[in-house]
Amino acid sequence: MTTTTTTTSPERTMVHVDLQDQVATITLDCVEKRNAFDMVLREQLADAVRRVRRDSSIRAVVLTGAGGHFCAGGDLKNIAALQLDNGEWRQRMATLHEWLRELITLDRPVIAAVDGAAAGAGFSLALAADFVLATPRAWFSMSFIKVGLVPDVAAFHTLPRVVGVQRARELMLSGRDVSAQEALQLGIVCELHAPEALLPRAQAIARSFVGASPTAVSLIKRMLDNGSPSLAAALEAEANAQVVAAGTAEHKKAVAAFLEKQPLPFQWPVNRPAA
Repeated sequence: MTTTTTTTSPERTMVHVDLQDQVATITLDCVEKRNAFDMVLREQLADAVRRVRRDSSIRAVVLTGAGGHFCAGGDLKNIAALQLDNGEWRQRMATLHEWLRELITLDRPVIAAVDGAAAGAGFSLALAADFVLATPRAWFSMSFIKVGLVPDVAAFHTLPRVVGVQRARELMLSGRDVSAQEALQLGIVCELHAPEALLPRAQAIARSFVGASPTAVSLIKRMLDNGSPSLAAALEAEANAQVVAAGTAEHKKAVAAFLEKQPLPFQWPVNRPAA
């Protein structure tokens, strides 16, 4: 069954949500601005994230951009026109953090499919996903320093966890462009694919999680996000999580399939990159 929906807003629709096979594909669509964030796009993306979070039938999410770009960051023209004072800036950030927290803590996998620009807030948004796939023409930049701002959209939380503090410092303070190949080497990107293969591959990964234990997925994401101050705390959390996972119907079904030499319900799709 395929259901296509869009965000409800009196403004132009800039975020599309396509529901198919228990996978939600969220597409940023403001092509003339390379999908840069303005207030309308931000509000519609927030609405899409909240809708996905409420719908327990959705088992994975793909986040992508239309028109050959992921997201070029904040719309500086829009920001300048708003002429925000300190209080308004703080409220802007608080509103952003409400839905961003819901995306990062979502108990289902999120796959970012990045083509073209992922700059500033666009780079940060990609880092909010569990997996980042990209095309060879994709590029990334923590460009905030170039306009006298600090990274946001949770980059101080996500980027050091991926590349380490020293490399995160270099990327944030230089604001330099990172090619898709370098992003792959740094661990920012998991796989590279030709533009025409990018979204199908991201959606194939997302569909594979329909067969995974939602309890195991949720526990893995939560434990990785929380971290542990000590080995003792990590082992205690591991034991508690395993007790919960072992009691699920999904675990019992997978064990039965294994013993009967049948295919397991969850199978990561084979990666067949273009020649």
